[in-house]
Amino acid sequence: MDTGEGATTAMRCGVGDWVMARTSGCMAFRPLLYDGTDPQHGGMSTNVKRDGGQLTDPQAELTPNTKARKTPSAALTLTAGLLGFALVCLDASIVNVALPAMGSSLGGGMAGLQWVVDAYTLAFAALMLSTGAFSDRAGATRAYALGAGVFTLASAACGLAPNLPALIGARVVQGVAAAVVLPASLALVRQAYTDPARRARAVAVWAAGGSAAVALGPVVGGVLTTAWDWRGIFFVNLPVGALILVLLVRAPRSQRRPAPLDLPGQVTAVVALTALTFAVIEGGAAGWAALAVAVVAAGAFLRIEARRPHPVVPLGLFRNRTVAVTVAAGAAVSVAFYSMVFVFSLFFQQVQGRSALQAGLMFLPMTGLIAVTNVVAGKLAGRHGARLPMVVGQGLAVAGLLVMLFVDADTPPVVVALLLVPMALGCALTVPPLTAAMMDAVPAERAGLAAGVLNAARQMAGALGIAVFGALISDGFVSGMRLSLVISAALLAVTGLLSFRLAGPSASSA
Repeated sequence: MDTGEGATTAMRCGVGDWVMARTSGCMAFRPLLYDGTDPQHGGMSTNVKRDGGQLTDPQAELTPNTKARKTPSAALTLTAGLLGFALVCLDASIVNVALPAMGSSLGGGMAGLQWVVDAYTLAFAALMLSTGAFSDRAGATRAYALGAGVFTLASAACGLAPNLPALIGARVVQGVAAAVVLPASLALVRQAYTDPARRARAVAVWAAGGSAAVALGPVVGGVLTTAWDWRGIFFVNLPVGALILVLLVRAPRSQRRPAPLDLPGQVTAVVALTALTFAVIEGGAAGWAALAVAVVAAGAFLRIEARRPHPVVPLGLFRNRTVAVTVAAGAAVSVAFYSMVFVFSLFFQQVQGRSALQAGLMFLPMTGLIAVTNVVAGKLAGRHGARLPMVVGQGLAVAGLLVMLFVDADTPPVVVALLLVPMALGCALTVPPLTAAMMDAVPAERAGLAAGVLNAARQMAGALGIAVFGALISDGFVSGMRLSLVISAALLAVTGLLSFRLAGPSASSA
């Protein structure tokens, strides 16, 4: 199977989902985006323009003055794009270890802590369906400046939040801004480099920045929460956001381009996802009307998408079995990975009584090895096709999750940290090949749309996983944790079996 050139990312930030650049085989857990340097592959609507089914080079959005810019301007643009992407990735993973401190300071119980995480992820995931088109219409530079500016202001609002509702509201704004920052930052990096080889290297650097941010997030969050206060995890964004805006002064200026926006589809998607998450988190206490709203909104969404000429989710993609299975596998991986980071961040502190810093350090073995595993997964997929790394990866994750059933309050934290490694490595081994299999299974003119669907599905699955598993552990932490492990393992076992049938070297023709 040809791994091609391009960059894909699969956030949670937190979020997060990092980045797998197909040219370098690195980083698996961030939202998927195609670099588009390979003429056979497109990108999300941020990076490509479709005219009569054809993909055009995003360099077309550069003005003549932009094309004349020298290397220093390109380097500054890369720095600005990398910092923004790293920032939105950091804010997904930095929050988890600070949750107990937030709960002690602001109250709200388990449901409140779930909303602190999911408010960001829901906004991020749902709006990424349309923010690529918004970036096209506004121009990548303008969109990125707007997103980075709003994200910085929202971070200040999070740090100054006097109560939990204010914090959750500010997190929603952060998520909206992050959904704009991600595609616009990649578009900026791509348009700054006209040479395909240099562009591919720049995208790989951009991707690595997001991966590093996710890996460092728990540790940075632990350090800031222990040495200062939980509010410090948001205030740290302010100087970075200011630096991004300064760097954008020298960034290339992007032209605005027409791009279709499916507002009815976007609105019903947001309503359905938010109502479903609310029903899971608050249903027992607030009644189940939200579930009915979610069902009605989901039905309206499907009806709208079936009739729109430019839907945010092209339902026809799912007629391809490879697309359907890879989206399901990506969602299962996100449920397992993101939910376990959430659950064990609380386990280390609330059950084992460790500090935020100690909890953050417990994730280092897991996160430190993921980038290496991504490289291995990329090479295996290129040599043997997607089936081998996908099946092995999901099998390894299932085994790791089942072994963790023996963890309890008396298990040494270092042992728990090491037991998290197989699950994380299995997920990291799975994401790059499933991404490649999906891209190879769709026509070039639909690659960007497919990328957006996979990206959004993974983020939404992570958010719903946190909602469900948070509800389970609120009724008894260790028993709820074990049930969460079983559910995650079952999901991955099913998608692993499906992957064995569909993710071989010939999957693209399935």
